Amino acid sequence: MAKLPASLFNDVIGPVMRGPSSSHVAGAARIGALVRQSLGGDVRSVLVEFDVNGSLAESYHGHGSDIGFVSGLLDIDLTDPRVPDACAIAEREGVEVAFSILDYGASHPNNYRIAATGGDGRTLHWEAVSVGGGMVEMQRFEGFPVSIDGGYHEYLLLIDAHAAPLEQAAASVKAVASSDELRAESDGARLLINLKRASALDAETVARLRALPGVAGCIALDPILPTRSWGGCSVPFSNAAGLLEYAKQDGRPLWELAARYESVRGNTTEEDIFNKMDRLVGIMEKAVEDGLAGTEYADRILGPQAHLIDAGQRNRTLLPNDLFNNVTKYITAIMEVKSAMGVIVAAPTAGSCGGLPGTLIGVGRTLGLPREEIVKAMLAAGLIGVFIAESATFAAEVAGCQVECGAGSGMAAAGVALMLGGTVAQCLDAASMALQNITGLACDPVANRVEVPCLGKNIMCGFNAVACANMALAGFDKVIPLDETIAAVYDVGLMLPLDLRCTLGGLGKTPASFAIRKRLS
Repeated sequence: MAKLPASLFNDVIGPVMRGPSSSHVAGAARIGALVRQSLGGDVRSVLVEFDVNGSLAESYHGHGSDIGFVSGLLDIDLTDPRVPDACAIAEREGVEVAFSILDYGASHPNNYRIAATGGDGRTLHWEAVSVGGGMVEMQRFEGFPVSIDGGYHEYLLLIDAHAAPLEQAAASVKAVASSDELRAESDGARLLINLKRASALDAETVARLRALPGVAGCIALDPILPTRSWGGCSVPFSNAAGLLEYAKQDGRPLWELAARYESVRGNTTEEDIFNKMDRLVGIMEKAVEDGLAGTEYADRILGPQAHLIDAGQRNRTLLPNDLFNNVTKYITAIMEVKSAMGVIVAAPTAGSCGGLPGTLIGVGRTLGLPREEIVKAMLAAGLIGVFIAESATFAAEVAGCQVECGAGSGMAAAGVALMLGGTVAQCLDAASMALQNITGLACDPVANRVEVPCLGKNIMCGFNAVACANMALAGFDKVIPLDETIAAVYDVGLMLPLDLRCTLGGLGKTPASFAIRKRLS
């Protein structure tokens, strides 16, 4: 089965989480959760290896990969206030977790090699990648290639190859349990059969699978993504060009087309999609209020600053522009909650969690729009993110900050254009222009923390979004269509040197950065 289409709630808006980075904390937590499930929930010791040439070797601690992974191992939800203390909790509970840096030639900068031992003494071996925005793929299990992203109910059967030939074993499994997809692999001595299902098998069927000749083990993995996968999924469009053609016949605004897309992807109703986004916007708005109230956290570069905008306005030391001042204030507030390990929505990532919601909430409140208009704008923005997820990535480790803050800017531009009555074409044009303005944006975090220059880049991308929405509504020529712009951004990102992709370069290797890092450590 081909990879399922991107989901607005899986790939773009979400997860709801604590921590500085969705790739590192949320992605790591999901990998840890799947490892925990594979051991039946009884984890005793785990060794995690990172490649010395990847991003994680340098950033796994500063960006929270360790606390995320251990949170997943311990079944600590990412909104739980215990997340920052996950490693200490594991130590108290006798769960041994070690991280090691080796040179093993990983092909992805966010690669994990894992050996996990359970209470029964079994040690299972996994290889996984965090692909951006909290999405993951388990790529190898016990040496066999797999592709598990957490959208399906998964069943992994290890079978002695001497008990039955591969085709016979696969046929026996099919006779016991139907599936949306069955994948069978052999290494000569063993067989691995992987069943993917939209619904869970009952206990009796699982028992029958375990009883098949030569079955040495049957591992069951439950879905971990908010939008589940199903075999009959066929979305109405997958890129901007397809959307424009669809819109000619449908005629509805961009937010309704986004709801239509996600309802098909998730096999649910458009009303359900609107309500899900409404709840996420509520979490974003609470992050704004929490940030404005002030946040504290020890392991942090910047103190609370969002309140300084109101003070500057009262003292008349700022330019008198309520829209831009509100956008600045709201983006800063959300980023400060993120840096204080508060609850935020990765949109599209945690490192860029302020730009999109801060801009849309700032514009909506400044214009006095009802809250539902912000929800609609977020749906429209999410659909732009779906196109980015389909054709590029949200991982700065792969393509720089242009696919995090920059992607958020393109998404926000479409949302702002919708708020102001923009057509589908105008929203897409706004997104394209915003993305064109950020090509080449490096990811160079100071002191290995997701704060500087991340805050400034989120704010810059918010202003860029507002300007490009205005440009599109005024009739400016975007020149390059959105699909081509996304492809160009991705191409530029792949050309960036490793040091400028969330590792140790640019501002991150200045003397001031090293001094801050030494102080924090």
